[in-house]
Amino acid sequence: MPDRTPPGARADYAAFRTLPTRWADNDAYGHLNNIVHYALFDTAVTLWQMEAGCFDLTGTEAKLLVVESGCRYHAEAGFPDTIHAGLRLGRLGRSSWTTEIGLFRNDEATAFAEGFFAQVQVGAASGQPVALDAAARAALERLAV
Repeated sequence: MPDRTPPGARADYAAFRTLPTRWADNDAYGHLNNIVHYALFDTAVTLWQMEAGCFDLTGTEAKLLVVESGCRYHAEAGFPDTIHAGLRLGRLGRSSWTTEIGLFRNDEATAFAEGFFAQVQVGAASGQPVALDAAARAALERLAV
């Protein structure tokens, strides 16, 4: 595919989370099953949100819903690789945002997969979009590159 966007580099991402692979992550072909990529995205984004104070584990006030996601695969990875998930801000709105994720295998300089999670913050009781507060907005803006 000549018009395909080349894989991103580590320098294209603002924050990283290191995640291990597991034996069970490999499929019959000996590489990470495609669903594992989404689990890595979810884990990296959620860990970052928890550390940044953007994720209420109780869900009593607000919930963060994934409303769209996607992945582009560039190369293979598999157990026992160590995955470094790079995060960056793709878009920031009033109550929604997109986090872009690059997955890097061991010490490789380019991503073997890149994807995104589009999320919206909703009221726990109403289910309606709720504007991000200043602290959450500032935390997300730190992911801008």
